Amino acid sequence: MQINIEVLDLLGEKLQQFSDRFPELLERGLQELQNEQAGNAQDEQEIMALLVSQPSPAQILAIRPSPTLQARVSDLLNRSKTNVLSKPETAELERCLTLEHLVRLAKAHAYQKSRQQS
Repeated sequence: MQINIEVLDLLGEKLQQFSDRFPELLERGLQELQNEQAGNAQDEQEIMALLVSQPSPAQILAIRPSPTLQARVSDLLNRSKTNVLSKPETAELERCLTLEHLVRLAKAHAYQKSRQQS
């Protein structure tokens, strides 16, 4: 299969030195992106599974993102400040922020419930 893409001159210059290894370059980059997404998706699935399992307030208050997800979100937030996110990265950041918002709401509710039970 032949794929034609247009890139910025600077990227084109960097890619030129690897022109004989384009398939490998694309395969490795794609694999890295898939691994990144799989890690984030796993965190999202685990958090959502916990939230729908009717956890105790203590379990909700103990929810923490994995170090991998934390690092990824920090990176995306820092890069978003300089407007260098691609559309997929912007969507990924929005998903992560939405999930964080849901967890914060759940934690606020759990905190109130635990105070009422005390």
